[in-house]
Amino acid sequence: MNVRQKYRGFVCVLLGFGIVGLGMCSLAAVRGQIPSQMQVSESGELPELFHNAFDRLITKEIRAHAPAVSETEPEQKSVMEVGETLGGAVQESYQVLYSLFGRIPLKMVTVSVVPRKRVYAGGTPIGIYLKTDGVMVVETAEIQSGDGSRCCPSENIVRSGDYIKSVNGVETDTKERLVECISNCGGEDLVLDVDRSGEQISLKVHPVLDESGVYRAGIWVRNDTQGIGTLTYIDENGKFGALGHGISDIDTGKLLDISGGTLYNADVISIIKGSQGVPGELAGVIHYSEGYKIGEIEENRKDGIYGETIGFPARAEQMELYETAYKQEVVQGPATILCSVNGACREYEVDIREIRLNGSDVNKGMVLEVTDPELLELTGGIVQGMSGSPILQNGRIVGAVTHVFVQDAKKGYGIFVESMLGH
Repeated sequence: MNVRQKYRGFVCVLLGFGIVGLGMCSLAAVRGQIPSQMQVSESGELPELFHNAFDRLITKEIRAHAPAVSETEPEQKSVMEVGETLGGAVQESYQVLYSLFGRIPLKMVTVSVVPRKRVYAGGTPIGIYLKTDGVMVVETAEIQSGDGSRCCPSENIVRSGDYIKSVNGVETDTKERLVECISNCGGEDLVLDVDRSGEQISLKVHPVLDESGVYRAGIWVRNDTQGIGTLTYIDENGKFGALGHGISDIDTGKLLDISGGTLYNADVISIIKGSQGVPGELAGVIHYSEGYKIGEIEENRKDGIYGETIGFPARAEQMELYETAYKQEVVQGPATILCSVNGACREYEVDIREIRLNGSDVNKGMVLEVTDPELLELTGGIVQGMSGSPILQNGRIVGAVTHVFVQDAKKGYGIFVESMLGH
């Protein structure tokens, strides 16, 4: 074998390895786009995933099925049964094997049968007031004592993100109550009952007398927060969902543990346009009075804020009822968002650029770009305060706006409405 033949053989081997590697990478990419779990409205439905010619290459086969279980024979539930009920009916699930050409297994997907919901679309600005579950520690600080020395009584004892529930057994539901307990300590040690990431612990702090003659513990705290966002939906039972993302503390970045809160009507009074590197903002006024209450906030979760509407169903009569879409029904292409940026709630054109059915971040299930000339002129694209704006496509609510791309205000992320309804 001469040198030229050896060289050709070597090149062929490299080419073979390259083709195999490319194929494996392509398979991994396809598998990565297939979610491990999906929802459908009918038993035995086999969801499409790619909504293009590639779906013709995918074979779907039900491999395990959970039969309906009668109420008189609960002990016969299949191992595939979800075991939850919805409206008194057993929520069924089954497994579907997705394969390429019917020969190359891609992923086994668990499919749950969940009746399709209908919700009233929001799009209106809301004022949000949240009360933390306990007094939240923002940070510790130094204190100048009466003798001129400086110290930090709480350093390495309490931590940023702790929630102080009580002091010496006295409940501290406001920062004013906490300050009162500390200032009245008489120089004695205080026992703080604290919630730290769900763990209940007790901490001992020794306050010091500051230069003004008041006992202090050197803790910066917060017990409430407020802001403006957009209502996403109200369901047929009067429950609302908003924002599409949770509310985190501005200093610690942690999701706030709340004891409750209130939604109020709000009005947009000015718009700061977004630009490259600078996110825009809807500036508004919140009407903090009894007659302007929209609802009571019960949960602050990663996927949004939720609670009970006030004045339902009269409030729903002013809104339009839509079917909701399952995440695999969302397609790339034209859509609209419903929001109020210029005094009236209306639809604006957007384009869904990317869909992430198997994304790790629930708040970034899709990438969208504002294409509506009027909205681009008003806001420059997506701005703060538009979080929660419903995304509509093919006559259904498919999700809600969550974040803006800081470097490109025309683009942003959206959450699937399925994720919000499943909270």
